[in-house]
Amino acid sequence: MSSNSPRPIIIVTGANAYEKSIYALMFPQLTVCSGVGFGICHRLIFQLSIGSREQVSNELELNCDGLTLILACRNKQRAEAARAKLHDIADEQVRRAKRSPGYDGHAEIFRKNLHIAIHIIDLADVQSIFHFADEIAQNYPYVSHLICNAGVACFTRIVWPLAFHQLLTDWIAAVTAPRYFLQRVGDVSQDGLGWVWQCNVFGHYILFRALEPMLTKHTAARVVWISSHEASSEFYDPKDWQLVKSEHSYECSKYQMNMISLHLDREALHGQLNGTTAVRHLTVYPGIVSTSIATAILGTFRTLCMIAAFYIVSSVK
Repeated sequence: MSSNSPRPIIIVTGANAYEKSIYALMFPQLTVCSGVGFGICHRLIFQLSIGSREQVSNELELNCDGLTLILACRNKQRAEAARAKLHDIADEQVRRAKRSPGYDGHAEIFRKNLHIAIHIIDLADVQSIFHFADEIAQNYPYVSHLICNAGVACFTRIVWPLAFHQLLTDWIAAVTAPRYFLQRVGDVSQDGLGWVWQCNVFGHYILFRALEPMLTKHTAARVVWISSHEASSEFYDPKDWQLVKSEHSYECSKYQMNMISLHLDREALHGQLNGTTAVRHLTVYPGIVSTSIATAILGTFRTLCMIAAFYIVSSVK
């Protein structure tokens, strides 16, 4: 982004999943986080602090001299910890950049203009979403990117016969899109809606609609929907669209997210042809990652085995 372009203002939901754990002690040289959202924030700071005169697409330049990063989270204490760690990451990037041959001072300028804000939101509470959107409208001139990352799952335990069967018949799918996690059925939010559906799908849709006026104030705004390799229509029942009765609510919610993202992007492209400002929608798969969703039922040893399997699968794929 050139100096004449507005600096990006990026919202990331579920960005506070940073925690010190046994993995941080085992791998002190790595930034260990338990969520994709924190990883996204880390990558944004890393990539934009490097800077680049070369465009990676017709719409995105990396030569950006600042960033406002909004952590949209439920838990303020965890969000504060995540923000502190992100500041540490940014400071480390400056130190590394200054040691690089031909350093041009970009990293220091970017760090000076880096603002990380925390705003509380609960996607399982529609009023909280509207309150969040009001706060954004009152405090910022526009939003350039909304990254819909926050997600939940009702995993309760592993069905071991299914796990062994999938490992023996299709071990790559067993690692990347497991079918052996038993999920709780019947959970509803305080709004009386399907809990997984509201957190993963409906809450983000309401958030986008509430922020749409702020997004249209930017000339190239984007909404990024973080999906999953586990997204599937195989178990989806249109009559149970809130996924209250579904035994595969997580997979179905990600399938619904994919369909919504596709539909909204088609609408945006149609509007663009008619001369209106288009807010494009992108569906993104985070790849093969380890998060706290599965760790809770796997335990430490099995989680380490899972991470090792992820490295093996990544090299195979």
